Amino acid sequence: MQRNIFEDAISRLDTAFADANVEAEVLEQLKHPEQILEVAVPVRMDNGALRVFTGFRVRHDDSLGPTKGGIRFHPNVTREEVMALALWMTLKCALVGIPYGGAKGGIKVNPKDLSKLELERLSRSYIQRVADAIGPQTDIPAPDVYTNAMIMGWMMDEYSSIVRRRTPGVITGKPIPLGGSLGRDDATGRGAYYCIKELEKKYNWQPSNIKVAVQGFGNAGQHVAGLLHQDGYKIVAISDSQGGIFHESGFDVPSIVKMKNETRRVQAVYCDGSVCEAVDSEVISNEQLLELPVDILIPAALEDQINASNAERIKAPYIVEVANGPIVSNADSILHKKNTFIIPDILANAGGVIVSYFEWVQNNIGLYWTESEVHQKLKQIITAAFHKVLDIADERKLDMRAAANVHALNNLQTAIKARGTQEYFNMG
Repeated sequence: MQRNIFEDAISRLDTAFADANVEAEVLEQLKHPEQILEVAVPVRMDNGALRVFTGFRVRHDDSLGPTKGGIRFHPNVTREEVMALALWMTLKCALVGIPYGGAKGGIKVNPKDLSKLELERLSRSYIQRVADAIGPQTDIPAPDVYTNAMIMGWMMDEYSSIVRRRTPGVITGKPIPLGGSLGRDDATGRGAYYCIKELEKKYNWQPSNIKVAVQGFGNAGQHVAGLLHQDGYKIVAISDSQGGIFHESGFDVPSIVKMKNETRRVQAVYCDGSVCEAVDSEVISNEQLLELPVDILIPAALEDQINASNAERIKAPYIVEVANGPIVSNADSILHKKNTFIIPDILANAGGVIVSYFEWVQNNIGLYWTESEVHQKLKQIITAAFHKVLDIADERKLDMRAAANVHALNNLQTAIKARGTQEYFNMG
C-alpha cells in the first residue's frame, strides 16, 4: 500500500505530543486542515487545444495569523502531499515565532512540458480558481518547487485584476520591481547555512575539513552550497533530478551553478569568466549520493528520500533537511540509534517563510529594507530558534526533530488556549 504522507506527518505529531505539555485538543485541531480546495485549472495550449490540470490549495491552521505557504508545479503533486506540506508550514511558523499559520498549494503538471506562454496561462488560471480562498489577510502564497519570482508576479497581477486594486501583499517571492524583497531569492538556503554555522561554532569545525553532499540543486540547494563553499567547506557531491557528480576534493560551486542555470544539467566544470572546462568527477545517482561517507548531508530535493530501506546505509553524522519531509518517519528511529544529528526541515528551511514574512510586512507598510538588513533580521530569528530547539533537546534528552515539534506545539497552544479549550470551559 502506498504511504500516506499526511498520516506520516500526523504520526510525528503524535510522537511529539508525548513529550510536549499541551492539551489533547490542540493536537486534535492540528490533525484536521481548516480548508482543502481542489480545483480544475483549464489552460488553452499554444496549439489551440484545451487541457485541464488539477490544482490544490490547503489552509491548515490560522491560530497564529493568516496562512502562508508555497505553490509547487510538479507531476506528482497529490492532495495528501499538499496537506502534509501545509501542516509542516504551520509548525514551521510556530517554531520560528512569526504570525502565520500554514498553507500550501500545487498543480499536478510537468512545467518543463509547457511553453512560457502556457505557463503564464496556467498560473493565472489557477489564481482565478482559488482567488476567493487567498488574500493578504487570509492566505498568502509563495514560490515552491518549479515556481519562481516571475510566476509569483503573474499570480499577484491576476489577483489584483480580480479584486480591482493592486495587492502586492497577496503573494510573496515576487520580482523586486513588483514589491518583492531583497534577500528573498537565497533565503531558504541562507537560513540553512546560518544553522550550519551554529553547528560549526558548537563543534569548533574547521570548514576545510568538512565534506558536504547536496541532493537537489534548485534554488535552495544552490545557495546553501554556494555559501558553504565560500566559507571553505568541501562540496564533494551534487545532484539534481537527472543524477549527480562526486569528487573527493570538492567542486567549484559557482561554476556548477553557472552551468546548471545555463544548461539545466549538473556538470563538473571550472569556469574562468565565460570559459568553462570539464573537470574529473564520478557520475553517481541520487541514491548513491545519500549514502556517501560525508560529514554533512543536505537533502534539498523532494520528500521521502531517506526511509527504512536505506537509512542504515546513511553514513553522514549530520543531516540538514533543506527539502520538506526528506526523511520518512520510519527512518527516524534508525538514524537516532546511529546518533545522526538532524536539523529538521521546519527549522532548516524556515529561512524562506521568514523572509516571505519580511516581504509581506514591507508590502503592508510601504517601507523596504536593504539586503543586509534582511540578512541580519533573518539570522537573528533563525539562530534564536536553532538555540531554543537545541536547549529543549538537551534539557529533555530529545532529538532535534522532537524538540522542534515540542516547541512549535507549545507556541501553537498559547494561541489556541487564548480562545478557550476544554480546560477553560469546564471551570465551574
